[in-house]
Amino acid sequence: MKFICKQAEINEALANVSRAVPPKSTISALEGVKLYLNKNILELTGYDLELGIQTKIEVQSEDVGECILNSRLFNEIIRKMPSETIEVEVDENLTTTIRGYNAEYKILAMPADEYPSIPDHDTGDNFTVRQPMLKNMINETVFAVAVVDNKPILMGELFDIADHDFNLVAIDGYRLAVRSEKIESDNHYNFVVKAKALSEVSKLLKDDENESVTMHVSKKHITFEIGKYMVLSRLLEGEFHNYKGSIPEKHSTEIVINARELIACLERCMLLINEKAKAPVKCLFKDGKVKISCSSALGKLNDEMDADMSGSSVEIGFNCRYLLEALKASESDKVRLQLNGGLSPMKIVPMEGTAYTFLVLPMRLKSEQ
Repeated sequence: MKFICKQAEINEALANVSRAVPPKSTISALEGVKLYLNKNILELTGYDLELGIQTKIEVQSEDVGECILNSRLFNEIIRKMPSETIEVEVDENLTTTIRGYNAEYKILAMPADEYPSIPDHDTGDNFTVRQPMLKNMINETVFAVAVVDNKPILMGELFDIADHDFNLVAIDGYRLAVRSEKIESDNHYNFVVKAKALSEVSKLLKDDENESVTMHVSKKHITFEIGKYMVLSRLLEGEFHNYKGSIPEKHSTEIVINARELIACLERCMLLINEKAKAPVKCLFKDGKVKISCSSALGKLNDEMDADMSGSSVEIGFNCRYLLEALKASESDKVRLQLNGGLSPMKIVPMEGTAYTFLVLPMRLKSEQ
């Protein structure tokens, strides 16, 4: 088979589909990108048996054929080709010639029948949302996904959709993040998508309000249709945590605070904290002031800022990074912090509406131990 294509187009397609290619696999074919040529359409696929990314580009050809090329090598060759136009030719012995200007590579391909089939998605059960909305929902919750597999189901995010309410939920045992939006779907869904897949989906989503993403859901897989790209992910199995039961409905203290100022303060605390010098950040909410202190082997910090406060005074400790990531995810200038004493989680919500809810569990301070 033989085709001619634009270097920029195949370079972008390869860079994106290769993110689903494992660097090492017991199935050597999976370390490659599968090419399927059907005349003027070239389909490229990367797949690691859990995550698959596929796209199509237009090429100049009248041939039909398929093969597998090593992802890392093919990527680098295409990326460094000194030509705007690339010619690729695969002979009957799978010797692959790649030409661009005066450069010519010869590498060996693998037969396409060694590549595992990607599961077909169920086109009958799907819903559509705006790309910027899903992108924001993922980016503002993924920080709370568990990174260790003590409970594998928590390494993904819950899609909880019912009565036009779309809740995207992440929990790692120390914090909880919920992003909520209204959508037009009448269907009910409850499934968990691995965070790795959602991170790749987020990279493909655009900020254009006119662009949509369609999600096809089957019993074991979800497929995201994003423009010319298709991303398939195996769903995580198991029972997700009852997140609604974990969110406090009432509070005894509420603080309205400038989120940017608090973030800056916590970043100053982070200068004194690392793996060898671990320490909680102590927050004292009292008399319209927030007094923040941190003491580690590296040094001490005392800081203070103004806030609008109602309810009783509270002294509470947090893992500084956990609180910082939640505040950054809010992307708000002002937030409401809601507390029920020094041993209950802090609830972070917007000034108006219910677009997000973040919970951060406290750390016991030395005086409480």
